[in-house]
Amino acid sequence: MSVFTNSATSAPEEIKGYVAAVLGLLGDQDPMRVLRSTPDRLEAAIAGLAPAALRRPEADGKWSIVQVLQHLADSELVWAWRLRLTLAQDRPPLTGYDQDAWASRLRYADADPRQALDLFAVVRRANLALLDAASPADWQRVGVHAERGEESVDHLVHLYAGHDLLHINQVARIRGAATSDT
Repeated sequence: MSVFTNSATSAPEEIKGYVAAVLGLLGDQDPMRVLRSTPDRLEAAIAGLAPAALRRPEADGKWSIVQVLQHLADSELVWAWRLRLTLAQDRPPLTGYDQDAWASRLRYADADPRQALDLFAVVRRANLALLDAASPADWQRVGVHAERGEESVDHLVHLYAGHDLLHINQVARIRGAATSDT
């Protein structure tokens, strides 16, 4: 199992490893720059792909590009909620979610890639506007994640930027696999 696997059944050590690995992808990059650039990077990553290539997983049991795009859209919605809770309330509880159950039950494989990317971009812009207006003290506000404990707005910004990079890399890898046999 990859360190980048974020299963709802992950043990605490696996969760810590996942967070460290995602933050490691970001390294010393400016997280706000990464967050701002992701919609355009995703657009470029899927440019010119045939609909069949968008729906072709890189391997059996793995996600397709369209599933990744829908995951990013839903993940951005989750972050929007967590961000607003943390900015508006004192130490709010932040629930986790089972991304694999969402992918299955919400039929990510059948998603419209354009709609998923548009939703991601719109919600991302709204989240960035909130962050741009936030004070330095706001960036230190914390929510209490059900699986990961206390997480500040600053930490979440870094985590979501790393998450973006994880999935940008994944889309590039899937694109390579999906177009290598055509």
